[in-house]
Amino acid sequence: MYRPATTIDTGPPIPGLIGTSPAMEAVYRLTRKVAKTNASVLLLGETGTGKEMIATAIHRLSTRASGPFVKVNCGALSESLLESELFGHVRGAFTGAINNRTGRFEAAHTGSIFLDEINSTSLFLQVKLLRVLQEREFERVGDTTTIRVDVRVIAASNRDLYAEVDSERFREDLYWRLNVVPIVLPPLRMRRDDIPALVAHFLNYYSEKNDKNVVHIQPEAIEALQDYHWPGNVRELQNYVERAVAMADGDELTIELLPDAVLGRAERRAGRIRGVDLETLVFEVVQQGLQTAPAEETELHEKIVNRVERELIVQVMQSCGNVQTKAATRLGINRNTLRSKLQQYNLEADGEEQKAG
Repeated sequence: MYRPATTIDTGPPIPGLIGTSPAMEAVYRLTRKVAKTNASVLLLGETGTGKEMIATAIHRLSTRASGPFVKVNCGALSESLLESELFGHVRGAFTGAINNRTGRFEAAHTGSIFLDEINSTSLFLQVKLLRVLQEREFERVGDTTTIRVDVRVIAASNRDLYAEVDSERFREDLYWRLNVVPIVLPPLRMRRDDIPALVAHFLNYYSEKNDKNVVHIQPEAIEALQDYHWPGNVRELQNYVERAVAMADGDELTIELLPDAVLGRAERRAGRIRGVDLETLVFEVVQQGLQTAPAEETELHEKIVNRVERELIVQVMQSCGNVQTKAATRLGINRNTLRSKLQQYNLEADGEEQKAG
């Protein structure tokens, strides 16, 4: 059972952002520091962790705040449409191009452009993106006139881009151009102390939106929310709170208003991490550890190992229904060692073995 912090400061360190966990404080520090520069930023993290919100904060805190902030979801368009969307086109460039069109890079001149799901772009488009980053110039589709732009690039990926480079799905030269300052957004399961503040925020928002007055949160409900794995991260939490507000008859969010998945009555959805994906898990934790690295290298190593081990045990226990014997077998350790680890990391199992005494 997760043990939350005794106090939580709900005031956002950056306007519009919620959370005071150490993982998020590291993100805020990097965001504030890099915002004042013109360096390219690469936001990494699972779907639903708030990459777009951090990108928006970087723009608003920058010297370009008075300029445009243009967002592009690179994963939502085909290659041909995305090329036209990014760089524009001239009349007659292709079937259906009946007028000249300004592209997103041109529209973002003197401001910032946010390229979400950059990992989904084709190698062909990556070449054109590399040129914009290096030379700050491009041509519209079907045109030979070179257009120069002054734009700050913020990109985001829900995958490890360097692994994509190794798989030859992403250009290494573009990776290094984008990865000037990487910021890793922690998954919600690694910032559980922020859940009460997030729930309170969403309660206020959806109560006002639906003309309701759900202002209280049952302690058992918060406990259940903090114990859940959150494969969909903050976006999933937001969805469940909206659902609870819509279904509530009184002024309290009770445990009965939460979906079966949170209450352990449905098979847990693995999301991006299916089973125990050690490569993804280690990547997340190491990146987070580097952002908050202590002075001593040995201390950093121990901190990272402990985080990985704790998260691994949490995942395995949940996938095994909190049955210690099954979890110990899957982890390759004996039951006594698992019990010791559960105590070390302030975890408790509520499975059938504990009920049996």
